[in-house]
Amino acid sequence: MGEQSEEAKLPEGWHNYYTEKRITHQWLQVHLMRGLPVRHVVEVGPHLGVVSALLATAGYRVTTVDIEARGAGIGVERHITADIRQVGAGDLPQDADAILCCETLEHIPWADTGAVLKNLAATRIPWLVLSVPYEGTQIGLHFYWNRYTARRRSFFRKLRGLKPFPATDANDWHTHKWEIGYKGYSVEMLEAHLRAHGWQPERREFTDGCRSIFLVCRNKG
Repeated sequence: MGEQSEEAKLPEGWHNYYTEKRITHQWLQVHLMRGLPVRHVVEVGPHLGVVSALLATAGYRVTTVDIEARGAGIGVERHITADIRQVGAGDLPQDADAILCCETLEHIPWADTGAVLKNLAATRIPWLVLSVPYEGTQIGLHFYWNRYTARRRSFFRKLRGLKPFPATDANDWHTHKWEIGYKGYSVEMLEAHLRAHGWQPERREFTDGCRSIFLVCRNKG
């Protein structure tokens, strides 16, 4: 048989990435908008577009931003090709109400994240929903049974706070440069970092499948 076309590979890539734990993680990104005065969301790093589509079907207007050029996804009004490290006050829609920046900042060296947060705050967009990996001490156990099937899922993370985060290539966009829970990267440090660069954390949530921390932040400007 010949090599698969790119179109034929797409469904398999989607299924490989969007596991059950990731779908819950994507759902929370949209759920955290509930109760906020938000109608137009700027989504940073849309990847395969599930969150974009969820936002659109929930009734939000959606603009996406990514370092890679791509067509607008399902329900997306506009796609902006840009490096988030270089996005300034005039680069995002002026009528946007929220920035959704999930699982992105950890791909940027910590020393550079302050400038990114400051630039996003300078847009004067009122809300930021942020998530990054969380590897602090934690335990999770899920068990399901009926007369036909049984399955379980468990994890135990400990002692990450005593270990430095493994060194990675600072120029490789795909690798993580830091994660909350490792030595020198605490929840309190992240929240102080946000406050120092224009954002006031208002709400904190966690996902256990992808083990991430979510922060809903108000623009202090």
